[in-house]
Amino acid sequence: MMVNIGFNNFVTADRILAVLNPESAPMKRLREDAKQARNLVDATQGRRTRSIILLDNGTVVLSGIQEETLVQRLNSAGIRDAI
Repeated sequence: MMVNIGFNNFVTADRILAVLNPESAPMKRLREDAKQARNLVDATQGRRTRSIILLDNGTVVLSGIQEETLVQRLNSAGIRDAI
């Protein structure tokens, strides 16, 4: 099952480990570390990053959609009870 993470970008729901708020210092470090390791996917289409999606293979995906909205999409699709 694919989940829309905004602006016509999709991620396989089974691979999502966490949907995180990008504002904290640890999340900013996570983003920078992923960028240096070339494991960062920017799906914001040039807009502000509103959530960070951590995948099971270590890839970090930036999304322009709020984390609450992404969790609701996962829950409504019956993928997860809660992340």
